Amino acid sequence: MSQTVKKNLRVLLLSVGLAAVLHGVIVPMVGPFAGKLLTDIGMNIILAVSLTMVNGFTGQFSIGHAGFMAVGGYVAGLITYYGAFFLWGSTQLVPGFFSPGVGLFVVACLVGGLVAAALGYLVGLPSLRLRGDYLAIVTLGFGEIIRVVLQQTNDVIFSVDELRRASFATLVTSVGGALGFTGLPFYTTAFWVYVFVALTVVVAYRLKFSSYGRAFLAIRDDELAAEAMGINTTQLKIRAFVLAAFFAGIAGALFAHEIGTTLNPRELGFQKSFDIIIMVVLGGMGSISGAVLAAIVLTLLPEWLRFFAEYRLIVYALVLILMMILRPQGLLGLHELWEQSWWPRRRGKMVSS
Repeated sequence: MSQTVKKNLRVLLLSVGLAAVLHGVIVPMVGPFAGKLLTDIGMNIILAVSLTMVNGFTGQFSIGHAGFMAVGGYVAGLITYYGAFFLWGSTQLVPGFFSPGVGLFVVACLVGGLVAAALGYLVGLPSLRLRGDYLAIVTLGFGEIIRVVLQQTNDVIFSVDELRRASFATLVTSVGGALGFTGLPFYTTAFWVYVFVALTVVVAYRLKFSSYGRAFLAIRDDELAAEAMGINTTQLKIRAFVLAAFFAGIAGALFAHEIGTTLNPRELGFQKSFDIIIMVVLGGMGSISGAVLAAIVLTLLPEWLRFFAEYRLIVYALVLILMMILRPQGLLGLHELWEQSWWPRRRGKMVSS
């Protein structure tokens, strides 16, 4: 086993330990409301970092990320809801941290991500051959198509007898329509959210500083020059698009099973995609740590501004406008947090040298 693989495994194991501490110690200490904010922050980190792989690394402009989130959420919901009916005859939450229900939920998250990735490949294969604003138009149309199709689906099946009589086509189209997919078990916890956060960040970091990552950044800087150097730009853009769709699908699966959530297609439309884009741009196009910081700030900012009551959305918009005027490259630009001149470890190295 190479040193790189060992290092990545150590980071992931440490992240799992930290996620366990967060779930078992910090969340009970801060209460349910702050605990929900922590899970929301984690899901937004997954979405922002995954979109950075496309908009930041390769310089494309996708504005349909919420569409992949919706696909992952609905596929995972189908598995946990109807799968629980077939396995246990009920969708009641199966107790226990390592219960069969939790196992089904984890499988559902991964399957939701894989289906979103497959759909990302189908969407990206023709559209990523285009340049400029065409990708934005295609991804916007994709997101809206997903939203409209989900709103036209049938009501959720609540009876075991009716479920056994339903065909497969009826089953996969019975996800609640415009009213949303109700009755999903609430398996999402801070532990699982931050396990997937760690996986997303590690993959993005390893990708950025690999040979693939350098090729992505070359496409971002000058696509024609990258092609002249022998880089298959279309193939690499598709890979980045598929990887981003996979993690967006996982984020959607986590969102679908969060306490107090009804999976509704209206919540996963263009506005959600726009919110994710703001996080990527605010953090710095191509900065992983910048996307993480922006996801944290933009999740907490509406809560910090609640004392402004009806004016908080205006203040929120003004803060974003001022940020774009004063810091148009985002918080960190293309660089990472530890690459800044004021970062303590870097400053120590500079003094010693």
